[in-house]
Amino acid sequence: MDNVTLARATMGTSLAFHIVFAVLGVGLPLLMLVAEGLWLRTQDEVWLNLARRWSKAFGILFAVGAVSGTSLSFELGLLWPRFMAFSGAIFGLPFSAEGFAFFIEAIFLGLYLYGWDRLTPVVHWLTSIPIAVSGALSAVFVVMANAWMNSPSGFRLGSDGGLLDVDPLAAALNPSTPTEDPHMLVSAYVVTGSLVASVYAIGLLRRRDDPLHRRGLVLGMSMAAVAIVLAGITGDTSARFIYQAQPAKFASMEGIYHTVRGAPVHLGGIPVDSEQRVVGAIEIPNLLSLLAAFDPNAVVRGLDTFPPNDRPNTVLVHLSFDTMVGFGTLIGLTAALFWLLVIFRRRLPMWRPLLFLIVVTGPASVMAMEAGWFVTEFGRQPWIVYEVLRTSEAATNAPALGPTFLIFFAIYIGLAVTTARLLLLQAKRNRAAA
Repeated sequence: MDNVTLARATMGTSLAFHIVFAVLGVGLPLLMLVAEGLWLRTQDEVWLNLARRWSKAFGILFAVGAVSGTSLSFELGLLWPRFMAFSGAIFGLPFSAEGFAFFIEAIFLGLYLYGWDRLTPVVHWLTSIPIAVSGALSAVFVVMANAWMNSPSGFRLGSDGGLLDVDPLAAALNPSTPTEDPHMLVSAYVVTGSLVASVYAIGLLRRRDDPLHRRGLVLGMSMAAVAIVLAGITGDTSARFIYQAQPAKFASMEGIYHTVRGAPVHLGGIPVDSEQRVVGAIEIPNLLSLLAAFDPNAVVRGLDTFPPNDRPNTVLVHLSFDTMVGFGTLIGLTAALFWLLVIFRRRLPMWRPLLFLIVVTGPASVMAMEAGWFVTEFGRQPWIVYEVLRTSEAATNAPALGPTFLIFFAIYIGLAVTTARLLLLQAKRNRAAA
C-alpha cells in the first residue's frame, strides 16, 4: 500500500477505536447525573447503586479514551504534516477549547470518583454537572474542526497559496457546524443509551430480574428513545445541507449517477460504476428530491457532472449510508415498541424477543455511528479540506508506515481486550457486592 492509503488506514483505525470511548464520555456522565439526582429526590438506594456502578465503568473508559485520544493528536502531525501546516492556525481554536473542556472534565471526574464518602450528597451530585457539560463540549469542539474540513472558511488564499486574513472564530463557526455538531452530539446519546440498555437486557435475559436491572434498562431506553428521534431530525437537516454544499457526497449517498429531476431514494442495492446505476435497490420515486428540497420535482445533481478524480467511492459511501440509516431505524422501532408496551400495559415488558432486540441495538448503535463517520469522511474524498487540499497531497512521505500501522493496530487490539476484561471484572465485583 502507498503512504496515503497507509496513513488513512492508521488514522481511520485510531478514530474508529477512540470514537466509542468519546461518545460514552458524552453520554454516561448524563446518566450518572440523572441516576444520582433520582436518589437525592427519592432516597431509593437502587438509583445510588446505579450511579456508583456507572462511575466505576466511566473511570475505566475515560482513562482508555484519554490514551487513544492522545495518540490521535500525534498522528495528525506525523501522518498529515502538510494538512497541519496549512490548517493548524485556522482551526486551532476548537482544539484548544477541547483541551480546556477535557481538563475540566478530568478535574471534576477526580472529585466525583473520590468524593463519594468525602463530600455531602448534594455537593457530590453537583460535581457531576461539569463532567456532563464538559464531556458534551469536548465533542462539540472536536466536531467543529471536522466540520471546517467539510466547509473550509475563516481565511482566504493569497496568489502564492499562502493563508491570508485568518479568522479562527469564523472557521470554528463554519457552515457545516450547525448541522454536524448537533447530529454528532445526539448520536453519542443514542449509542450510550442503547449500550446501557443492552447490558441490562442481557442481565434480564439471564434471569436477573431485580430493580437495579429494570431501572438500568429504563434509563438506557429513555436516553436512546429521545436521542434517536433527535438524531433523525438532525440527520435529515444535515442531509439537506449536504445536498446544497457537497453535491458529490450527496449523489454518492444515494447512488445518483445522472442528474435527474424527481430523484428516487435507493433502499439497499450496490452501486456499479461500470453500469452507472444501483443494482438490486428498492426505488421510491421522487422521494429523494422531496426530502432534499421539499419538492418532489427538484433536481439532484449526478456524479457524472464531476470529474472522475473528484468523485468519492460511491460503493463505500452508499453502503455506509444505508448501514447508518438501517441500524438507526432498527433502534428507533425497538425504542418505539418498548415504550408503547410500557404505556399500554403499565409495566415493563419482559417479552424475551424484545429483550433480544434491545441487546442487538447496543452493537447496532455503534455500527450506525461508525458508518455515519464513514459517510462523512469517505464522502469528502478526494479532499482532506473540501475543494482546497487533496488527501493525496497532505500525507507524509516518511518511510515505514506499514510497520507503524501494524504496531498501532496491535496496540488498539490490546487496549480493546484489556478494556473489555476490566469492565467484565468490574461487573463481576458489582454482582458479588450486591
